[in-house]
Amino acid sequence: MYKRILVPVDLSHTDKMSKALQTAIDMARHYSATLHYVTVTSSAPSSAAHNPQELAQKLATFAQEQGETHGIDTTSQVIESVDTAVELEDKLLEAISDSGADLVVLASHPPGIGDRLHILHSNAANIVRHSDVSVFVVR
Repeated sequence: MYKRILVPVDLSHTDKMSKALQTAIDMARHYSATLHYVTVTSSAPSSAAHNPQELAQKLATFAQEQGETHGIDTTSQVIESVDTAVELEDKLLEAISDSGADLVVLASHPPGIGDRLHILHSNAANIVRHSDVSVFVVR
């Protein structure tokens, strides 16, 4: 049913994404699908890496380890953005289209005061609204 599953990953917060990552792994195993891990980053240093090239290497290592540990095929991609806060959803939608993904599995943040006051918007909701493929949001 699914052949390529796209999973947005923030290597600084994989501990908060464990349910989404495990869900993607389970689905990849079930459907013999490839997991395509994607990170959107700026050129500025972050807690995950000093630059996009270092982040690409770390994400490739993460993907390879996940593949070996769970017996699945994996790929990885780092996408650079001038402003991730503004461009995140557009960059992910491009990655979905360009990668040939037929499913997206992504983590959602737990709702908080910012959501109730409509200060924060939901990246996941925007991906669901604008994606042409199925999207599984994991909380």
